Amino acid sequence: MRLGLTLLMTTTCMLAVPALAQQAPAGPASAGPSVANPANWPAAHSQGLVDPATEKFVTELMAKMTVEQKVGQMVQGDIGSVKPEDLRKYPLGSILAGGNSPPLSGDDRSPRKEWIDTSRAFEKVAMEDRPGNLKIPLIFGIDSVHGNANVIGATIFPHNIGLGAMRDPELIRKIGEVTAIETAASGIHWAFGPTVATPQNDRWGRTYEGYSEEPSVVASYAPQVVTGLQGPVGTEHRIQQGYVAASIKHFLGDGGTTDGIDQGNTEVDEATLANVHGAGYPPAIEAGAMTAMASFNRWNGVPMHGNKSLLTDVLKGRMGFEGFIVGDWNAHGQIPGCTNTDCPATFNAGLDMAMAPDSWKGLFETTVRQVKDGTIPMRRVDDAVRRILRVKVKLGLFDPARPIEDKPDVMGSAAHRAIAREAVAKSLVLLKNEGVLPLKASANVLVTGPGADSLQMQTGGWTLSWQGDGNPNSFFPGATSIYGGIKKAVEASGGTATLSADGSFTARPDVAVVVFGEQPYAEMRGDIRTLEFQPGDKQALAMLAKLKKAGIPTVSVFLSGRPLWVNPELNQSDAFVAAWLPGSEGDGVADVLVGDKAGKPRRDFTGTLSYSWPKTAGQFKLNQRDPGYDPLFAFGYGLSYAKPAAVPALSEDAGVDASLANTTIYFTKGVAAAPFSFATDSKVNRRAVDGPATQEGAQLLTWPAGPATARISGGPLDLTREANADLSIQISYKLTTSATGKVRLLMEGGTNTGAIDATSLFTGETGKWRTAKILLKCYVENGVDLSKVSAPFVVSASGPLSFAVADIRIVSDPNNSICPGGK
Repeated sequence: MRLGLTLLMTTTCMLAVPALAQQAPAGPASAGPSVANPANWPAAHSQGLVDPATEKFVTELMAKMTVEQKVGQMVQGDIGSVKPEDLRKYPLGSILAGGNSPPLSGDDRSPRKEWIDTSRAFEKVAMEDRPGNLKIPLIFGIDSVHGNANVIGATIFPHNIGLGAMRDPELIRKIGEVTAIETAASGIHWAFGPTVATPQNDRWGRTYEGYSEEPSVVASYAPQVVTGLQGPVGTEHRIQQGYVAASIKHFLGDGGTTDGIDQGNTEVDEATLANVHGAGYPPAIEAGAMTAMASFNRWNGVPMHGNKSLLTDVLKGRMGFEGFIVGDWNAHGQIPGCTNTDCPATFNAGLDMAMAPDSWKGLFETTVRQVKDGTIPMRRVDDAVRRILRVKVKLGLFDPARPIEDKPDVMGSAAHRAIAREAVAKSLVLLKNEGVLPLKASANVLVTGPGADSLQMQTGGWTLSWQGDGNPNSFFPGATSIYGGIKKAVEASGGTATLSADGSFTARPDVAVVVFGEQPYAEMRGDIRTLEFQPGDKQALAMLAKLKKAGIPTVSVFLSGRPLWVNPELNQSDAFVAAWLPGSEGDGVADVLVGDKAGKPRRDFTGTLSYSWPKTAGQFKLNQRDPGYDPLFAFGYGLSYAKPAAVPALSEDAGVDASLANTTIYFTKGVAAAPFSFATDSKVNRRAVDGPATQEGAQLLTWPAGPATARISGGPLDLTREANADLSIQISYKLTTSATGKVRLLMEGGTNTGAIDATSLFTGETGKWRTAKILLKCYVENGVDLSKVSAPFVVSASGPLSFAVADIRIVSDPNNSICPGGK
């Protein structure tokens, strides 16, 4: 372990940033092995899953099952697509709620009752008396990745990157226990976690789901989380006691893809795959992990969902895994020769349950035929079904009692929030302190920045929605923002805390706490091209510089899901704290930042970096095992009040082109965002006007009587993954002259000829700002090729038509997204 500060005052190597592909299509295998040799892998064996009584019960049940009932156990549908009554014809063994899938009430931001009602509605049909029904209970899964953050009122823990900074396996186990009971109390039996990836490229949008870049940290945490979620090996009546099934994921190499591209290609040798990316699996299996989730990525060109040498020979063979392997969201469809509804190859490779969220019906029907004609051998089916039923027995699902569901007080309880608060305090890493911390509790504290009073920014992705956006503070009852925590701490000792949105003040503060960082994201949208924070739009830096110019001592609290290049912001800060994505308990930040009335510490910093911090925006891959390892702050670095250290002025040369970073924001505040450019046909008049917000501009586009086109160009982009994930293009605009003719939305590039009839968006009321979100898949349905986009926003129309546009970008929240023109 290398500790301490490593600083380089002059840049010795500027890394070139390759263009980040936006799609990871299946292609020919790259150089390197794609068939694993089990002898090269660590041996392990599942504990507590197989016993004579369970196997006898399963054997007797399987003897009564038809092919259809067996195949049903192997297919999982999403509650956004499957309804309870469908189970009478399609005997599915499992359901899930994806990141944006609502309970049956229709609102994906719902409290526990709606989730319990949904679970019971499905279970009622699965267990009802009807001819031929064997009454096999469903297993209901959800992404409880940092607490059961899908449910209003839950305790939300720091994301794993913060938990890795704690280096506290015992606290990790307690977090697993709380996550389990709050998941079970919502009617859900199965947590899709823990993520035991070992991220090796910080541009990956799921970096924050990994505990550390170092496999030893991951290996130390994996068994503790599993034990917390499932209970110790040998625990009986798990679901009745508030335990759920764990799912170790994503097997394998998801954190090692080239360029950090989600669902990409992991081009590493077998030893690296086993020892770095596989480090968390053997200890998790020994702890009794009931399920494992296969990964979207490929290993040297071969999709994991179709790699028998890894799924069967290594995971089930060498590692002795006796639970079942579930797939990821339609990932089986990426295997060459497969589609989402037809994929015998994935089952033959060793997948036991396919996650077929919206493709479950077609996959069920084709798989039944393939079992009957021998394409999928019955012995493979029986192995998969035995594993699934075994887990259901060991989880306690065949016992209908669910006492935890009748205990609403467990959700977000004071005891649970205390554990989360402790985790927040232990996860904070002090990068710089020029004596301004700890804050005097008696001080006049200005708290500002976009994250100061934003629970959405604190909690990040995979919170109430897939990408974690669209969540006002009112969606977090019982939670505390960072401002709220600081306010309570200083006011208790006679100080004051003032919230300011823009950093302005009337009474001069003694100190300013500026909370800023990344906006919420998850995979795909979270993939970035450079590690520079706010490239080309340094809003946080401007606020820090303004306060510094005013002579106000400044503490930066940085919210992020990965280490980022923030040298300019560090230079402008008197203290700098990496707070990661701390979750719902902002009091934990105040516990460490705020001292007593005299400014003496109440609690010291103990967190240390579980990821190396970059010296340039091009240091995507930092690994202390590599020759030339030269970060700004090394793995294990972390200052404290007891052990301070000086941080000299840092180079502000990012070392990369900032324009490479942006692939989703096309137009904002009245101008096209680099590297995109706004152009029109010569007949379309374009001029600057006021936007919907103060000091934010817009452009007014006015069409002539004849046909003309306005476009924003830049690329090339591949938006097919984003379309598959139900992302949308969002337009903020104000109609000034309503269209009388047809208005078409399209994207240019490649062989594109299709377009969306968007006339309805440009008619009706004028003079008011409005927002439209058009699903990207609507472009596909209208014949637009999204794989080679050179102009992501194109409007073709004939006048009269005029509208002002203020903002155009890709967004992830599908709520209120539409398909104009009826498709």
